[in-house]
This record gives sequence, structure tokens and C-alpha cells, in this order.
Amino acid sequence: MRMAIRQIRTIGDEILRKQCKPVKEMTPRTAELIEDMFETMYEANGVGLAAPQVGILRQLVVIDVDDGNQYVLINPEILETEGSQTGSEGCLSVPGKSGTVTRPMHVKVKALNEKLEPYELEGDGLLARAICHEIAHLRGELYVDIVEGELVDVGADEEEIAEEA
Repeated sequence: MRMAIRQIRTIGDEILRKQCKPVKEMTPRTAELIEDMFETMYEANGVGLAAPQVGILRQLVVIDVDDGNQYVLINPEILETEGSQTGSEGCLSVPGKSGTVTRPMHVKVKALNEKLEPYELEGDGLLARAICHEIAHLRGELYVDIVEGELVDVGADEEEIAEEA
């Protein structure tokens, strides 16, 4: 299967503000999209990527927070959240910037995997942050909508260290 780096849409692109539609079936194009999204995310040193960030209005998210797993969340729905964490957050669609955002410390979601099989995922810390951040994209929301204080410039060196979701 050929993989391709897709163009990441950036803030100001109206597609990032639109509601995404559910994925109804796994087509070869959707399977290819998932592969491309992982490839694009890794190329950009991100930990998560949502389909609207590559111009596709579908409820599809990929996440890899270096815990040994690659998460595919199709039509995800947050079931419960617990606690809170406040930290620096970045976004591949808001390049060169980061800001302070409060997210749940623990999150439980239900979603479909790449075979469209239902499953539940629970995450803490960075995984919980990434899940909430990416699911917000599916509703047309960006972290800049809930940032506390000002966005700060991230230098090229720091960008790799910053939590890029």
C-alpha cells in the first residue's frame, strides 16, 4: 500500500471549523487515509491527527503517544472524564505556537477500530489530553478556543519537545 504525506490544514482554513460526519464503512480509501494520517503525523512530529486536519470531514482520529500503541478512533465518543491537568499544548494545525490548556486527567471513550469493531479506550495524562484534543477537532474546535492566556511562540528546537497533538 502506498503511503502519502498529506497537507496539514492550518488555522484560518474553514474546514477546521466544520462538523465531521461519521464513518459508515471501511473502504479502501478510508483504510488508505488512516495509513496516510499516521505517516503525516509522524513526519510532523505529532502525537495525534484528526481527519479534518488533512481536509477530510470524517470522524476519524489517529494517536501515538509513544506508549507502544497506535490508536485509531473512528466515530469516537467520550463516555466519562475524571480529574484535570493543565499543561502546554500545541497543534499541527497551529504551527509554531503553544498554549496552556486544562483537560481531563483521565478519559474513557468508545470508538470503532480500523476494522470497524467497537472498543473502549481509557487514557491518562498525555493520552487523555491527546484524545480530548483530537475529538474536539471532529466538532470543529481548536485548542486555541480554550487556551488560558496567550499563545506563545515555540522555537524549532522546543517544537519537538512540546506536546504536539
